Amino acid sequence: MSIWHLIILLVVVVVIFGTGKLRNIGSDLGGAMRDFKKGLNGDEEEARRKAEDERLRADPPTSSGSNATQSQRDSSDPK
Repeated sequence: MSIWHLIILLVVVVVIFGTGKLRNIGSDLGGAMRDFKKGLNGDEEEARRKAEDERLRADPPTSSGSNATQSQRDSSDPK
């Protein structure tokens, strides 16, 4: 297929669809590709997010008030 075949094909496509519709098709195609890539990477992201949620449930962060109380208890314990 030569460059002339591609140019003729492009002219025919522009005549049939028009430039406005071609822009819409291009943006729709780009959005579909973006969603497809997001779907492929979404499983890994979702698994990582679930693992992080499980870690936070198993080991909740301590608040500063309970931390101060714990250090007071530790200092009063005989060693």
